[in-house]
Amino acid sequence: MILIRHGQSEFNAHHDLTGRDPGIPDPQLTELGRRQVEASALKLKGHAHPIRRVLASPYTRAIQTAEIVAGTLGVPIEIEHSVHEHAHYHCDIGTPRSRLKERWPTLAFDHIDETWWPNLNETRDQVEQRCQIFHRRAAALPDWQHVAVVSHWGFILQLTGHSAVNAELVPFDPTQERKARVRA
Repeated sequence: MILIRHGQSEFNAHHDLTGRDPGIPDPQLTELGRRQVEASALKLKGHAHPIRRVLASPYTRAIQTAEIVAGTLGVPIEIEHSVHEHAHYHCDIGTPRSRLKERWPTLAFDHIDETWWPNLNETRDQVEQRCQIFHRRAAALPDWQHVAVVSHWGFILQLTGHSAVNAELVPFDPTQERKARVRA
């Protein structure tokens, strides 16, 4: 399984320069973010275990990342709610399911609530619980070696202990036991 942090978003571009939350709910990818993802998608073309499907967080930046990856590889996208970001900033306010369905009519969103994102005070323990749920689900997938998962910095850090940069490819073996992490 390959975890992919989404490409640079409008939030990332501003926050990286100022260290401040620009107050942008559910931001889109920047042009740099799109180029970052295109480069990562090309790396996946030569992956030892060909990617056959992409799971993506319901945030816009993650779906846009998944579109680029899936388009490059010619594989389908599925929305996976459990891999969303640790809700802490305005960028972690999502888009309602009905609007996501309008924007991406070919993707299935019926399995998520209309307001699917948590309040901006999601605890680290709650993120850890989502990591445990995802880890169990991923380990049960018969094709886990052929799955790419588009997620976010906070979730990937909690799941793996690795601080991924935008569009980074992070190998993850869900059959291996992991220790619960509560980052400081």
